[in-house]
Amino acid sequence: MDRYNKRYTTIALFYFFVAAALGLLLRLFPIIDVDATYRYIVHTHSHIALIGWVYGALTVLIYQLLIEKTEKNKKKFKLLFFFTQITILGMLISFPIKGYALFSIVFSTLFLIASYWFYVFYKKSVKIPAISMYANKFIHASLLFMLLSSIGPWTLGIIMNTLGSSSPWYKNAIYFYLHFQYNGWFLFCLIGLFFLLVAHLKISLSNKQLRAIYKLFTLSCFFTFFLSVLWMQPHPIIYIFAGFGAVTQAIALIKLIQITVSIKTLLRQKLSPIIYQSLYLALVLLVLKITLQTLSAIPFFATLASQVISFVIAYLHLVFLGVVSLSLFAFLSFFKLIKLPTFWVYIYLNGFVSSEILIIYNGIATWKQFPNIDNYFFYLVVFSALMFIGLLGILIPNLKTIFSTQKESLLQK
Repeated sequence: MDRYNKRYTTIALFYFFVAAALGLLLRLFPIIDVDATYRYIVHTHSHIALIGWVYGALTVLIYQLLIEKTEKNKKKFKLLFFFTQITILGMLISFPIKGYALFSIVFSTLFLIASYWFYVFYKKSVKIPAISMYANKFIHASLLFMLLSSIGPWTLGIIMNTLGSSSPWYKNAIYFYLHFQYNGWFLFCLIGLFFLLVAHLKISLSNKQLRAIYKLFTLSCFFTFFLSVLWMQPHPIIYIFAGFGAVTQAIALIKLIQITVSIKTLLRQKLSPIIYQSLYLALVLLVLKITLQTLSAIPFFATLASQVISFVIAYLHLVFLGVVSLSLFAFLSFFKLIKLPTFWVYIYLNGFVSSEILIIYNGIATWKQFPNIDNYFFYLVVFSALMFIGLLGILIPNLKTIFSTQKESLLQK
């Protein structure tokens, strides 16, 4: 394995740690006087989490597993990776100072260009693995959804200059981006990586079943976007499209669960406990995520979600901190790109689950006019601190590995 891949992965993991630090800072706003603009920190937190951590980790995994390893490709990916880091660091510096302004927009635009560059690099250099054709189909589709999602950010500027940021189309452009990121780019890539992991374990799967899962998830990804616009109470046909997408996605999930349950015993035997547990929990949370999405096709729940912000935050964290990040931990560990210390993963999980329960209860209290928990914001800080500490515990041994590898290479020279 190219030693640079571990370095690239550790950089992505570091961004997750930075995003957690920013999340902890956001939790402190209601408790102490923070000399920063809340909205600007939210923008920074979300961009570093989605781009620095998830995009960074997924692209390194794709490069490691699917790109033909020639000297030319290594140099191309190294250049592309470091160009991307410039855009991320630019956002990390500019967003807290001015929010969406000239420099943050420039760096965000450069990042979109970097993502297009990565897709071109992938198409020219991909080496389709004979062990799992459908793994590559899912990953290729995920990259296409990533490109599609970028229409959202491109249209934001036009909408702001013509209709204004108070326009419902402004919100829908953001929802378009988030939908095809979460339900397209992230989900499809993670499913593809799971099938690659299964193939590396020499566990055979039915191509007929994989084909059905692929077609159903692809179809549902387009139609479930309409779930994101139900808050506008649109034309009844939109409700039909949204319902069709929700049902199709639910059927795809059932087929994915069936194929996973059929190999559950083999996975438990061949994977380390922490990798197996992380994937198992990620699947449970994926079931919960899709169940909530399906419920949002019902007008009552669609309206409720749009009115209670705590439910939206809990859902986004469920997907990002649960489904996506736990899967990434498992894949990066399995493919030897990071060390995954069990104790610190459990600390992270304790913080994640506790904060989710707290946020959901806050949403229910707002909805039903129940009394809220005393010292609610203090407990949120404590649970966010647990996630922060857990990620620090995961990051440190991986930083040590990088520095020890560098020291060894210098001694050999």
